[in-house]
Amino acid sequence: MSAALLPAVPALAAPAAPPVCADPGVALTVEEQRLSQPQPGEILARSGFDRFAAAFTPALCALPNRAVAEVAVAAQGRVLWEAAVARARGALPPGTLPVTDDRPLYWARLQLTRALRQWTPSFGLSAVERTRLLAVLERSSRGQDSIRYPSGVRRVLVSGFDPFQLDADIRRSNPSGASALALDGALVQTAAGPARIETAMFPVLWDPFAQGVVERTFLPWLDRVDAFTTVSQGRVGRFDVERHNGRWRGGFPDNELVSSTGVIPIPPSVPTVTPPPEFVPTTLPYQEIVATPTGPFPVFDNTSVVEIPAGQTEPVTRPAGPTPGSTARAGGGGNYLSNEIAYRTTLLRDALGLDIPGGHLHTPVLQFAEGNTTELTDPVFEANQRAIVDQVRSVLVVVAGTTT
Repeated sequence: MSAALLPAVPALAAPAAPPVCADPGVALTVEEQRLSQPQPGEILARSGFDRFAAAFTPALCALPNRAVAEVAVAAQGRVLWEAAVARARGALPPGTLPVTDDRPLYWARLQLTRALRQWTPSFGLSAVERTRLLAVLERSSRGQDSIRYPSGVRRVLVSGFDPFQLDADIRRSNPSGASALALDGALVQTAAGPARIETAMFPVLWDPFAQGVVERTFLPWLDRVDAFTTVSQGRVGRFDVERHNGRWRGGFPDNELVSSTGVIPIPPSVPTVTPPPEFVPTTLPYQEIVATPTGPFPVFDNTSVVEIPAGQTEPVTRPAGPTPGSTARAGGGGNYLSNEIAYRTTLLRDALGLDIPGGHLHTPVLQFAEGNTTELTDPVFEANQRAIVDQVRSVLVVVAGTTT
C-alpha cells in the first residue's frame, strides 16, 4: 500500500460532489484552533501532508454507518502514520522541509481530528461514539496499534512526543518525535546481535496519560521486548539518561493549556506496584551509554531529583538522588509529561517483574539559527535535528546490545 494514498476502503472513496456533512460551528480543541495560524498551513503545504485532510474531509460524507466509519478512520490514521515514517526514512518526497521533520504528522493529524469533530453524518453520532472514533484515529495515527516485530531479532520499544510550547513558537519541532519517525521499523546491529526498533508517538496532554494511553500501548509488548526507552526533548546542548523517575505532576500547562498537579494517577485496570513508590529507577545501561561515543552532544547520567525529605515539609534538590522515606516532587526528568511517561513505563516494568533495560532519555533542545524568528527551517535547525536523530539511534544501539 502506498503511504501517499488513502487506504483501500471502499467507503472512503470521496464522492464527486460530496454533500455538506460538517458543522463548522462545533467548538474545536485548543490544539485544533492553532491550525488557523499561517505556519501550520505552510508546514502542511511544503511537506505535501495537506493532502490527507483534502481527501479525508469530503470522504467522511460517504461513510454509510458507524461500523464502516470505525474501520475507515483507523485505516486513514494508519496511512498517515505510515506516510510520516516513510517520509522520515527517505521513502517519500520530503517537499521543502527536513526529511526527519515531525511537524507534518502533528498538524495533519489535527486537521483530521478537526474534521472528525465537526462531522455530521446522516446516521448520527452520540458524544460517546464520536469520542471513540477520535480515540481510534489518535491510536492509529501515532503508531500505537501497529507495533510488530519479526522473529530472530532483539526487540526495542521506543516512544516520542508531539511538539509542545507552541504558543511561545508555533514553528517548534520535537526531536523525540522526529527520532520516533526516523527509527520506526529500523534494524540496527548491536553487540548482542541485530535489533528491531519499533516506535509510537504520544500527545503532550495530561488527560490521556491519566486515562492510560501509555499503559495501553506498552502493556501488550513490555514482556516481549528486550529493552525500552522513552524519549523526549530536555536541556540545551546535552543528552541525559534520567536515573530516577518521580511520582509527581508539577502542573505545567500542556498543549491544551490544561494544568495538573498531584501524584501521578495510575489506571485501576493495569498492573502496578503497591504501595506506589515515590521514585522508580532506570534500568538503562547508563554507564555504558555515557562511556560510549554516540555523537556530537555530551551524554550525562543525571542523578538529581527534587524531594521532600522524610519528616520535612519543603522540597529540596538532591543531586545524588532520593533519600529513604522522601516524597517525590520531581524526577531527574522534571515533573512534566516526560518524567511521567518514564515513571509509568518503569513502574509497569517492575509490576510485571521484568529484568530488562528500560528508562528515559532526554535529547538536546532543537533550536533555530540565531536571528531566525520567522522561517520554518534553516541550516542550523536541520543539522541539529539530523544530529539528534542519529545520536538517539546510536544510544539505542548501546541499549539494545545490553544483556541481562
